[in-house]
Order: sequence, then C-alpha cells, then structure tokens
Amino acid sequence: MVTMRDVAERANVSIATVSFVINGTKRVAPETRARIEAAIEELDYRRNVVARALASSRTRILALLHPDLEARPNATVIQFVMSAAHGARERGYDLVLWPVNDDEQMSHLLAGGLVDGALLMEVQIRDSRVDRLVASRVPFALIGRTENDDLPYVDIDFATTIDEAVGHLRSFGHERIALVTQRTKAGPGDEPGRIMRAEAAYLDATSALGRPPAVIPVEGTSAGGREAARTLHDGFPDATAVILVNEGASAGLVKGSRALGRSIPDDLSIISASTTRELGEMIEPSLTVMAAPAPQLGRLAADALIDQLEGVQEAPPHLLIPCTLVPGQSVGPPPQARRH
Repeated sequence: MVTMRDVAERANVSIATVSFVINGTKRVAPETRARIEAAIEELDYRRNVVARALASSRTRILALLHPDLEARPNATVIQFVMSAAHGARERGYDLVLWPVNDDEQMSHLLAGGLVDGALLMEVQIRDSRVDRLVASRVPFALIGRTENDDLPYVDIDFATTIDEAVGHLRSFGHERIALVTQRTKAGPGDEPGRIMRAEAAYLDATSALGRPPAVIPVEGTSAGGREAARTLHDGFPDATAVILVNEGASAGLVKGSRALGRSIPDDLSIISASTTRELGEMIEPSLTVMAAPAPQLGRLAADALIDQLEGVQEAPPHLLIPCTLVPGQSVGPPPQARRH
C-alpha cells in the first residue's frame, strides 16, 4: 500500500509538506505542489479520509440531500447533481448523495459527523430539513427556496422564465394558455418551491389575457402526460398552448395529444420549461424548451457552501438565473389563426 512517505520520497520533499498539500492546512509553493500532485498521481496514492478528518476536524465531504432518490431521477436533476459534484471536487471536496425521506435518515446524517455541510434539492416552501440543519448548525446551501429568502440559495428565476414562455406563445397569437405542473404527495403549502413559484409566475403572466387560469397537476410520468392531454382536451378545449413544468410528463403529453387527434403544433403548441434541451430534441416533434441553468446552479451552490466552510463568504448568496429559450418545432400559430 502506498503511503505518504512514499509520496514524499518521490517528490523529494518532507512528509509534512505532503501533508500540507493533502490536507490543505498550509500554503505550499506552486512548483512544490505540482511535484507532490504528480507523485500522488504516479503512485496512485489513496488519500485516507478518516485520518485527514481526525487531523483537521473536517472530512471535506458534502452531502446532497434529495427526498426523491427512490424515484427515477430526471435529466435536469442529474445535471444539478453532476455539476455540484464537479464543482465540489474542483475545490477539494467530495459530494455524496444522501436520500432523506424521514427524520431517522436526517438524524443519522446530523449525529454522525460524517459531512462538513449539506446541499438541499427539491426544497419545499416549508422544509423540515432546513429547520433541522439550522438547529444543528450544520452549514448548508439550497438549490431552490423556502419561504425564508434570508437563507443561502441559488434557484431558477421562475418569474422571468414563465413570463418569457408566455411572451413567446403570445407572439404566435396564443391567448388561452394552460400550465401543466407536477403532482406531489406534499400537503397544501408544503409543495416544492419550484412548483408553487412556477404557478404564481403563470398566474401573473397570464392575468392580462382576461381568461380563467388552467393549471393541471399530474404525475411526472408518461402516464401523467397522457392524463394532462385528456384533461386539456376535455376540460380546457379552448386552450391552444401549454407550458409544461413537469419534465417526466413531456413525452406522454405529446403522445396523448396525438392519440386524441390533436397535432403538435397545428392544434396545440407546447413549451417545456425547466428541462434540458437534449430531452426536447428526443421528442418528435422536437420541443421548444426553456432550458434549465442546472450546470451553472449546481456549481454555484457547491461554491456557496464551500465559501461558508472556508470563511470567505461576505453574505449569503441569493442568486436567481432564468431558463434559456431554445426554439424547437412544437410552437406555431393557434388553429384559428391558420384558418384566416
């Protein structure tokens, strides 16, 4: 087994200098650091996380808490997770996924002293995980927001995103626009913040149209998408466009609409918001999407947490980034406009 002494001999430095580099406890000249890192790579030295934690009282491990890891994660969630992991690794930390669905799992995390801090995803407006972290004084940052905007967070700017999606549809002549969201098991007021903020943004953006709102929550599955298609067809037949904030239901919505004799976009225009452009390209016709800024937000969340841990943060981050409109083939003029 390769030891720290072997690394020191290969790099022609002291064991203490190798320790400074590995544990980040003291500044080392760049050329010396480069020799040590090269020796670590050549010898395939495995850093002893336990020993490092005992020496520094820190593990340099971060937990990403997600309540829905038992379900199949969608493409946007994966982008968030991977970008946060890469961002943490670039700053010398490791990120582990920690499913938290009950108080016992949360207690295990907080009592073990295994992690230096936590990132939270699928943040609810009133989130008990946040209360537990505040009480335990474990540093954390949010990917999403609670009702308390004083906490450190990065999030999608849903107000700007939905407003731009509505504006894009209106530019084609659509006046009756529906919103499809994701149905959750949370009680009223405890839904994920992204759902509540998307709905609030939709109500604001469509209020000037003078039409009653059409909000349709369904499961984040293909079956949920087909259910949304039926509800649109039977309950809101005058809706000529839909904004979808439910990535898992996108393919089902398109297929279900076709099965009901509605062509995309001739009879119904669709924008899928807070998703990936890759997913939009996988559906026929290709969807116009509001691409989520997941790669940026994942890294920014990791940076925000690490800045707390290393004492370089001047103030908690409150950062909103809107989704980016990526035109596809799923938006066109409403049927009545084509007949004139």
